[in-house]
Amino acid sequence: MATQKDLWDAVVIGAGIQGCFTAYHLAKHGKRVLLLEQFFLPHSRGSSHGQSRIIRKVYSQDFYTQMMDECYQMWAQLEREAGTPLHRKTGLLLLGKKENPELKTMQAILSRRGIEHRNLSSEDLKQRFPNLRFARGEVGLLDKTGGVLYADKALRAIQDAILRLGGTVHDGEKVTEIRPGLPVIVKTTSRSYQAKSLVITAGPWSSKLLQPLGIELPLQTLLINVCYWTEKVPGSYSVSQAFPCFICMDLAPHHIYGLPGGEYPGLMKICLHHGNNVDPEERDYPTTFPSVEDVQILRHFVKDHFPDLTPEPAIMERCMYTNTPDKHFVLDRHPKYDNIIIGAGFSGHGFKLAPVVGKILCELSMKLTPSYDLAPFRISRFSGLGKAHL
Repeated sequence: MATQKDLWDAVVIGAGIQGCFTAYHLAKHGKRVLLLEQFFLPHSRGSSHGQSRIIRKVYSQDFYTQMMDECYQMWAQLEREAGTPLHRKTGLLLLGKKENPELKTMQAILSRRGIEHRNLSSEDLKQRFPNLRFARGEVGLLDKTGGVLYADKALRAIQDAILRLGGTVHDGEKVTEIRPGLPVIVKTTSRSYQAKSLVITAGPWSSKLLQPLGIELPLQTLLINVCYWTEKVPGSYSVSQAFPCFICMDLAPHHIYGLPGGEYPGLMKICLHHGNNVDPEERDYPTTFPSVEDVQILRHFVKDHFPDLTPEPAIMERCMYTNTPDKHFVLDRHPKYDNIIIGAGFSGHGFKLAPVVGKILCELSMKLTPSYDLAPFRISRFSGLGKAHL
């Protein structure tokens, strides 16, 4: 058995935003926590890098909207602790046809929860956003709480906070083996660790860690093109011009989203919320070519709807999603080893929810009653799928 000196209360695998908030909450509870990251920090190999993400309360599932209330409070708390702004309110404009059922559901949830919003008719949209072109009779739903999260700053702030709270971060250590038990043993390329509990938040690498533990979740890793488009007149679609983040909900098989200019001078971020299958170990290989189909969809979209943008991406970066079939997260205990906790499948919309996700994973690790109903996030929901077995 490990001596108390060698025994960690918790080891967290993966220092993306979910793992970082998990370690942060554990450290706040006074736990001796170790956060392991296979790459040297900071890095751009996973799903949490880059300068920006959308933050919003509007969702078509009420449980996410409920979680976002506390997320906003926690993001504000981290801002105070870091002494630097981590997000900016811009509003979030949802665009779709009037009869779009998802849009109707979102409007109903915002109304029921008393969240500040505004319905915009086709005429309202044309008057309010003269530099957008509407050709399909779209209507708008403006979530006034929406805005931009400064992702890279947020990641640095939470990692600094972990250290201030007494947590330990070891980067450049890839996990090579997990031995379940009490304690659980985690072997890396550098050494072995023993812990009372283990939390796996390994993003695209989750499946490779879970399969030897007897779990095969239906996780799909996608390579995403993050595209930036040149403003013909710099500032046309910027925060300074009160231009919001947006999501177009029925103009493609998958949503198209965008953020106002600000990351790169004179460029606006517009992306397709989808990508191509990729092995995470091969995402940076020269032979791993990004999809051209999604960029072609975006070219047409920009040309049709953003007359003041050049319809050719000026910068293309890469990111990865780890999707579940229903696009909802996995937040659960291992069904056989209850001191192994799993946070996975954040499906390209988990960054903003990380403060509450980290709280939930911390509670599971400490065997506390979760603060939220975890029914939508249980592993058991995949029991009828061929790839989900224990």
